[in-house]
Amino acid sequence: MGLTTSLNLPRLQTIRELFHVPVPVPSLRGRKVLITGAASGIGRATALAAARAGGELVLTDLQSEALDEVVAQILDEHGTVLYHRAGDVSDYEWVAAFARGVDAEVGVMDVVMNIAGVSAWGTVENLEHRHWKKMVDVNLMGPIHIIECFVPQMVRRGDGGQLVNVSSAAGLLALPWHAAYSAGKFGIRGVSEVLRFDLRRHGIGVSLVCPGGVDTPLVDTVDIVGIDRRNAAVQKQIAGFHKVAVTPEKAASAILRGITRNKFLVYTSFDIRFGYWWARKFAFPYEVVMRVANNRFDHLSRISAIGDDGAADRSGSAASRHAE
Repeated sequence: MGLTTSLNLPRLQTIRELFHVPVPVPSLRGRKVLITGAASGIGRATALAAARAGGELVLTDLQSEALDEVVAQILDEHGTVLYHRAGDVSDYEWVAAFARGVDAEVGVMDVVMNIAGVSAWGTVENLEHRHWKKMVDVNLMGPIHIIECFVPQMVRRGDGGQLVNVSSAAGLLALPWHAAYSAGKFGIRGVSEVLRFDLRRHGIGVSLVCPGGVDTPLVDTVDIVGIDRRNAAVQKQIAGFHKVAVTPEKAASAILRGITRNKFLVYTSFDIRFGYWWARKFAFPYEVVMRVANNRFDHLSRISAIGDDGAADRSGSAASRHAE
């Protein structure tokens, strides 16, 4: 018995399939598209862009009034919203009921986009259990609930599709104060990497969106634990962020382009693409840069620390479940 036979090597056609990357959703026109976090930020911009591209939308968000406003705008622009309902993606029972309603009234999705998310920053000595839990519940378990309740139908149907999960620069890089946030964002990155290969045989593509700075409501509501947001140094940093952040519309455009090209890693700005490349190619210089960044954040923390619990409560408990 020869070596080739004993190893049972794949045939030429199979080898070609290993290298060929099909595009399951080359256009959103006429496709059924689920978007979470559709009431604000990237989610809202993506919903509007998907509707303008001809997608037939199923939308959800925690904020019912804002969600209704987005639906009304899409309909005013002659877009299509097949179904919408406000709810909490971190609540599995709600997601399961939502999915049953969608299945009954709309059918199987062609594209599923997990965009809903929240953010909280802080050092380990300042973060409380509720911060860690919320980051994991919303940013990791929320997408998992959607995947559980919507993707198996796509597999059984057998016509392919696209799954989109929004991670973050904090899902690729060790950003200071982002331990709790990164718990969810690194987690959804891992889920996406595995599903990228698991779902390939079913003709379902997976895109992992890794935004850097995006000028969304999340910027002004992020819970920075132990920091007084009214401090001049903090306000200066926030203002600087607004200057370099891309618009939600630009992020939405990158997401739609990633879907229609079946790109796995989708960046919304060049800086994150370069940063991730740098981290992989130059491990020690990357470590030095992260140490410097961490020291700068520590300095900011020392000059803007909150001195009492009352101020702490006023400073940062406004974070709500917005789209990224």
